[in-house]
Amino acid sequence: MKLKLSLTALALGLASLSAQAQTEIQWWHSMGGALGEWVNDHAKDFNASQTQYKIVPTFKGSYDESMTAAIAAFRAGNAPHILQVFEVGTATMMASKGAIVPVGKVMADAGVKFDPKSYVQAVAGYYTAPSGQMLSFPFNSSTTVFHYNKDAFKAAGLDPEKPPKTWPEVALAAGKLKASGHKCPFTTSWVSWTQLESFSAWHNTEFASKGNGMRGMDARLTFNSPLHVRHIENLANMSKTGLFVYKGRGNAADATFVSGECAMTTGSSALYGNIKRNAKFASGISTLPYYPDVTGAPQNTVIGGASLWVMSGKKADEYKGVAQFFAHLSKPEVDARSHQRTGYLPLTPASFDLTEKSGFYKQNPGTDVSVDQMIRKTTEKSRGIRLGNFVQIRTINDEELEQVWAGKKGPKEALDAAVKRGNEQLERFEKANK
Repeated sequence: MKLKLSLTALALGLASLSAQAQTEIQWWHSMGGALGEWVNDHAKDFNASQTQYKIVPTFKGSYDESMTAAIAAFRAGNAPHILQVFEVGTATMMASKGAIVPVGKVMADAGVKFDPKSYVQAVAGYYTAPSGQMLSFPFNSSTTVFHYNKDAFKAAGLDPEKPPKTWPEVALAAGKLKASGHKCPFTTSWVSWTQLESFSAWHNTEFASKGNGMRGMDARLTFNSPLHVRHIENLANMSKTGLFVYKGRGNAADATFVSGECAMTTGSSALYGNIKRNAKFASGISTLPYYPDVTGAPQNTVIGGASLWVMSGKKADEYKGVAQFFAHLSKPEVDARSHQRTGYLPLTPASFDLTEKSGFYKQNPGTDVSVDQMIRKTTEKSRGIRLGNFVQIRTINDEELEQVWAGKKGPKEALDAAVKRGNEQLERFEKANK
């Protein structure tokens, strides 16, 4: 009996030592709701796959809030190992010399197999330095798509299998939806991203100079062109007649589509997971609308979502844990499940192929739209947008466009003001990082 008790005590002691020996990796993120569960599941899966490391995910509020918290934590010497940063924070993170360790270096130093070319280039390229080194891990990349309520289309006498492909068609569909009793025919989330940034790339038109900031910090905004003015003018007219209803900043409009209040919306491809889980109606996904008379349209959309940045000042063994976690996330079967669950883009062509072979796209029509939009051949004007102080620029764009929707400013006046104010932010960023 004594021997049995001793062996039990020894086993418990060894288990305790094993638990203590686990290296914790702190991961700060901004995923709430269903996506928060997805993040937690990633951590659980990785933690269950090995015993040396433990990923500890922590929700730190919105993307803005988590970035602010991480900067403060870094200055205090207690930053997380991994920080999720939305795409508009990329230029700021790139300029944060000493605060981050490039993911390419983390993987190489850890001796973990890593080939940047194995990732979807339209995605990986955005987070890669001119030197070719990948700076952050493209965890949850999305793009803008068109979501619509098939049941509402049927009720309005519209073909639910033929969503509008152009902006004139969107206006016509909105008119029929309104006539059938819909109080919110069309809305949009992330106004700057969908109606200015992606709109520009989709029409092969500049949002900013210097390849939209890809070729230097001396880029300046150019989204007050006649095409941009025309588009905002059309949306303003739709707003006046109740065809377009502005529902607020960020992703506030998402909930109004999922609830059935609004029948059409432009927003993130990653809204798919929420729709699939919570919508009580049949929905569809289509490409972003475009103007058919614009040469070169449609081109390709730009990246959204976020990537994972590795913060500096950690121990070598901890970085090995980070590297192994990223390798886990890159496995085709892991990534394919994520893509299918959330609507985020696949990280690698291998996971896209796995999803296609599984029949997922045929069973869920429209779920491949985001991939198709992103893998088209990019141009200098459509590769992506990488600007300093981009968070502030988006806030300015929201402020100025809200003046348009309220009827207090004309489209040209508002866009001119947004460009002027935004350029002041770019000049400030350039001076601070010379």
